[in-house]
Amino acid sequence: MSGLLSIDEALARVLARVRPLEAERVGVSEAAGRFLAEDVAAQVSLPPFASSAMDGFAVRAAELPGTLPIGLRIAAGAPAGRALEPGEAMGIATGAAVPEGADAVVPIESVVEIDNRIEVATAVSAGLHIRPVGGDVREGEPVLSAGTRLGAAQIGALAAVGAAEVSCVRRPSVVVLSTGTELRRPGEPLGPGQIYESNGPMLAAALASAGAIVERIGPVADDEAEHRPALERGLEADVLVSSGGVSVGPHDLVRRILAELGVEEHFWRVAVRPGKPVSFGTRGATLVFGLPGNPVSSLVGLELFVRPALRALQGAAEPGPGYESGRLAVALRRNAARDELVRARIRRGNGETELDPLSGQESHMIARASAANALVLVPSGEGELAPGDRVRYLRLS
Repeated sequence: MSGLLSIDEALARVLARVRPLEAERVGVSEAAGRFLAEDVAAQVSLPPFASSAMDGFAVRAAELPGTLPIGLRIAAGAPAGRALEPGEAMGIATGAAVPEGADAVVPIESVVEIDNRIEVATAVSAGLHIRPVGGDVREGEPVLSAGTRLGAAQIGALAAVGAAEVSCVRRPSVVVLSTGTELRRPGEPLGPGQIYESNGPMLAAALASAGAIVERIGPVADDEAEHRPALERGLEADVLVSSGGVSVGPHDLVRRILAELGVEEHFWRVAVRPGKPVSFGTRGATLVFGLPGNPVSSLVGLELFVRPALRALQGAAEPGPGYESGRLAVALRRNAARDELVRARIRRGNGETELDPLSGQESHMIARASAANALVLVPSGEGELAPGDRVRYLRLS
């Protein structure tokens, strides 16, 4: 394919070829980070009974101000035992069931208790400090919708409405293949012209954070006899992500061998810096991403295209990328031909999110990139963006 696609055009081609994976039942306590495959409705109302929002005394509001004897004391988790009789109060703990006949709870700090009686000096309104049945959600009402990613709050909500299991899209299997004769594993001695392999661990960490079950292969040498079986193994997964070997040099073998193995390429090269020589193809249901060998280029390609694809495979309602908005702390020159992703630090200033670009933006500078927690999108064009200009950015975990 000739020409360069825009980021949006390339992403559209990726997402157009993604279909959510099959669903499986998952225990709620093991479902963190997963995506719901089905809507979930409440099995019970929350609260399931009228409950006290305070430690205090259950009363009839119309009987106050005044002095009332304490008839019972109700603990959380125990029934009241009987209705509140006219002219009495019942001690009640936070979360305990409000007895029939009571229509308000007076906080303990608002009463004077003497000889098993309370004195309340002011009037109270009906409903004070009482959580009504179904005040949060009623039985049968929707709680979470399909495509929701389950974080801590969502897990808590599912447990609270009685869901022991939920239907989640299964996690995708991903093979990460690192290519390059010059690469050595960290800890091995380096010979002349050799460097430590960083893309594999970096990509595996990012993919795992996106919900993938990751297998790493390589690094493999720039040799067809090593590339072919490694790529064949990768094509058995839901997603194959390779790094290196996707440019036009004599040792860039990945795209040619993938084509021989039946992969249909949907694009190669995107108008983005860093990360232009990224490729995407499919073989059957397997998604195939060829990322550049330069580490920062590889990271950018993953965040722009691979992470959204993984989220879409898991049924995410909004696969992303999840751009946020902030203001530039300093001026940035625009690239006339390509959108640019600039590594930056997020900071708070003047009540807003400010983005401070790092020095050293070359695509091989992974050590400097480790200080970044954001990728600022600088649209292509002439001139520069000024300090204070609003920009979109991707947050790096």
